[in-house]
This record gives sequence, structure tokens and C-alpha cells, in this order.
Amino acid sequence: MGMIARVLGGPGAVTALGQAARGVAEVFTPNATRALELAHDSGQAALAQHGAEFVQAPQGWFDHLVNGLNRLPRPMLALGTLGLFVYAMADPDGFGVRMAGLALVPEPLWWLLGAIVAFYFGARETHYLRHRAGPVAAGGAAAALAGADADAGAGGRAGPRTGAAAGDDNPALAQWMHQAADR
Repeated sequence: MGMIARVLGGPGAVTALGQAARGVAEVFTPNATRALELAHDSGQAALAQHGAEFVQAPQGWFDHLVNGLNRLPRPMLALGTLGLFVYAMADPDGFGVRMAGLALVPEPLWWLLGAIVAFYFGARETHYLRHRAGPVAAGGAAAALAGADADAGAGGRAGPRTGAAAGDDNPALAQWMHQAADR
């Protein structure tokens, strides 16, 4: 190597020649390591952007007030229903008059009331499902997809995986991955 360096004009020339040869080779064959690095960087950037969308802003007094108001309908409905039984026992004539008034309410208005109540409780349930504390199972799926993207970025087929990423706990996913590996 010493003689080649002297002939070409020093150690810097050998390095420059090697980099030039690598650059020419990468025109015909992509650098698999660089493709993996780019796929990883892309996946990390997407995860960071997605995570930034779910950062909670600090809550002020108005947010706490609205959250408190949102918690009132359920206890009011439960206690109001119990109150109707007490009212029916305490004043049967007044209770009968008010129930006769409710019987005059048209049916479409009852459907509208039912829809409003259903959407209210459905929205609250969905909110609590989305903001549940604890480990999220989707994180494991995201890691498996990021690994598959990295394999695809390398220009090769996804190799065999082990553990939960292989779909051991999901037979349909395991079958799909087995079929994908056969292609």
C-alpha cells in the first residue's frame, strides 16, 4: 500500500480514489447500509411527527370547568331516575300529571333525545378508550412495521422474525407473513 500511495501522490489520493470508486459503484448498486439508515431515519421522523400531534397542552381553569360539567350528566340521570320513584311515592297525582305530559311528546323527539344521549355517552367512552393509561399494544406493531420498512428499503425481502413481531400471538398475521416470505 505504501508504494501505491507514493505512485498516486500520497495517502489522501488513495482515499479520494477509493471514494470515487465507491461513488461509481453506488450508481449501479445502491448502498444497502445507507438505505437502511435512511429508512430508519424516515421512520423515526414519522414517529416523532405523529407523537407531536398528541402532546397535550396544559389545561387551564376553563378546561377544568368543562371537564367538571361533562361529568355531571351521568350522576344527574342516575339520581334523577331515583328521584322519580321518590316523587311518585310522595305525590302520585303530580307524578301522574307530569307523566301524562311526557306521553304527549312526539316520537321523533324521543328518538332525537336518545341519539343525543347515546352520542354523549359514546363520545365519553371513546375519549377514555383513547386516553387510557398503560402500555399501548400498537407500539409493538409500529416497531414491526418499521422493521419491515427497513428490510424493504434495503432492496431485499423481509427476513424471518422472532417473537411477537412474527405474529406468534396472531395466527392471521403469521399466515400473511409466511405467504409474503414465500413470494
